[in-house]
Amino acid sequence: MDSRRILVIAGSDSSGGAGLEADQKVIAAHGCYAMTATTALTAQNTLGVYGIHAVPASFMKQQLDACFDDIGVDVVKTGMLASAETIKLVADTIEQRAVSKAVVDPVMVATTGATLLPPEALADFGNLASLAYVLTPNIPELKLLLGLENEAIDTVTDLERLARLACDKLGSTWVLAKGGHVPFKTDYSIAKEDADRAIIVNVLAGPNNQLIRIESQYQDSKNTHGTGCSLASAIASNLAKGLDVPTASRVACRYVDAAIRHAPGLGKGHGPLGHFHSLFALPFSRGHFLDYVLERPDVVELWQRFVNHPFVKALGAGTLPRENFKGYLTQDYLYLVHFARAAGLAAYKCKNMPDVISSAAMVNEVDHEMQLHLKFCAEFGLTKEQMEAAEEKTGKSHFTQLCFIYLSLKPPKADTTTACTAYSRYILDIGHSEDWFALQVALTPCVIGYGVAARALHQEHATTKDDIHPYWKWVDNYTNSDYDAVAKKTFEKIEKHAALQSASRIEELVKIFKQAIKMEIGFWDMYSPE
Repeated sequence: MDSRRILVIAGSDSSGGAGLEADQKVIAAHGCYAMTATTALTAQNTLGVYGIHAVPASFMKQQLDACFDDIGVDVVKTGMLASAETIKLVADTIEQRAVSKAVVDPVMVATTGATLLPPEALADFGNLASLAYVLTPNIPELKLLLGLENEAIDTVTDLERLARLACDKLGSTWVLAKGGHVPFKTDYSIAKEDADRAIIVNVLAGPNNQLIRIESQYQDSKNTHGTGCSLASAIASNLAKGLDVPTASRVACRYVDAAIRHAPGLGKGHGPLGHFHSLFALPFSRGHFLDYVLERPDVVELWQRFVNHPFVKALGAGTLPRENFKGYLTQDYLYLVHFARAAGLAAYKCKNMPDVISSAAMVNEVDHEMQLHLKFCAEFGLTKEQMEAAEEKTGKSHFTQLCFIYLSLKPPKADTTTACTAYSRYILDIGHSEDWFALQVALTPCVIGYGVAARALHQEHATTKDDIHPYWKWVDNYTNSDYDAVAKKTFEKIEKHAALQSASRIEELVKIFKQAIKMEIGFWDMYSPE
């Protein structure tokens, strides 16, 4: 069973920076699943709260029961509760549902100064606080809960004393006293001047008289709307992921620190945080990497040049000179040898058995294709011995030819073996210098491109052809069920691993993909009738 189900019981912030909206962003950013029970609707923005519409407790209970009875709840996180009736309902639910991990954020006053909890509801908050696994008050809330509104905090020791007192008096298992309202100097005394503000200290008090300081550098930022909600939800997410309270709290404080640092700078007042500061979205939907690549403006024209190459068009129409086709068959046989070598290299570079098996299977699939290739070549008077004797030549023009191919220019046809040499060596070089997945990407244009080109020829010629020309078996070979199965495996492998890459790595892989297409074009250029 998944243990990352978090039920947030809080109010809605119409501006999206705090409350349920912030909670859900935080939980999503931590890879957990968020459910919500709305306690109140608010009309607010970065400048203030303009209205609060409380949700009746009877409907609140329906929301709570709906979440518990179906999906289930691993951690409860509470925020703005709005009324004494709601506070009592939440406390009763935590007890009745035997919730062992409840993170209670006693939302009483907004960052803008607006009161979010009626004074008459404060008396009912004590029972809920005693059920909290982690209570996360800021300094004004901490003083209010303890009835010590006039208590002075001059040093970190004073904050530690209040955190310890809250843990003992309120009955929460852990209390995280948030020190954001009182920046300290480097000597841990209160910073009375703006220039002296150096550090923020949060104090975590827990069982066995534990006191843990969690420090961060002070940031002179107005983008602090929803920091309390975000911190509590980050703690809840970390608990759901199996971290202990001290670790969950430290990691959550770092998360909020970075969220302030990378805030988007929205609004005229206290702006929202940058909740997704450590998530970098991939430029494609999961399972659609190859769709994304083939639809990119810098790939579309190149891909069309490849799959609609004059060589392919002439081959499909049966007008390709016989000697051109024989030359292509010979070099394609030699290329398949190197393709098999690359697949063997891929197996060596794999990090897990499924990928090892998949890469090894590709070698067998290439061997199968080569056997069909040999039978086809025999019809054109080409023997295996002849093709193997036709070694790749790299005469004095090789470097020039190679440069032409890398630059995507059409090279002269003086040495027809150079394109095969350049292409196969490019793939093997990627295999040696890059990781396993880069090699898969380098091989992919060949695997899927031949199928795309052959299917297009079928659509263009098969229905109008009276006599099947000698080259048509080549077309059939790349549209049959065996080749489709190979292409499908390649698609699945690429899509599975593409989703694990970073956005910057995707750009590097696209460059490899494009270069492989250029190499294919250079290969077919050698035998084009044009």
